[in-house]
Amino acid sequence: MLTKASTKDQKSVVLTFDDGPSKVLPKILDILSQEKVPAVFFWQTKLLYEQRPWKRVLDEGHVIGTHTINHPNLQKLTYEQQYKQLASSKAKIEHITGQNVTYFRPPFGQYNNETIQAAKALQLTTVMWRIASIDWELKWNPHTIVDNVIENLEDGAIILLHELKQTVDVLPILIEKIRAKGYTFSLI
Repeated sequence: MLTKASTKDQKSVVLTFDDGPSKVLPKILDILSQEKVPAVFFWQTKLLYEQRPWKRVLDEGHVIGTHTINHPNLQKLTYEQQYKQLASSKAKIEHITGQNVTYFRPPFGQYNNETIQAAKALQLTTVMWRIASIDWELKWNPHTIVDNVIENLEDGAIILLHELKQTVDVLPILIEKIRAKGYTFSLI
């Protein structure tokens, strides 16, 4: 299980986006580009097609990891089913992008020993988070997303966000407030 290591010189955090690639991905990329912020995207491969802007994600220095094929609760699957979810998802991303996939995030944050074994067998590093923005529940109150993150900031934190409209709406404010607290942004 990977957690971000901190450095003594500068505090940093990692922005991660789950459940894409979605229709708001270009807007997220526009904001990240304008703000010069790197991010890690964990994608469900049922949503990944050659026409999605995956090339832009990589060209702009971001990282793509797998979030399985179709977002199942892996704890409810056998080892073989979990392995298939990870192997198929990894293979599809690699086939489309030509890039090796090294990171994996379990859907819902749910995993068991078999999940970890399957990930290791596929040479995937499992990445969780330290700060959940709860953006998936805050469609009608998006500024709470910012509060959820800012109130829990700590050096080396991996921040869980999703490719959602409400997240796009507050992303510039979130980045500004994180910087105002003395943090920079890094990759895993």
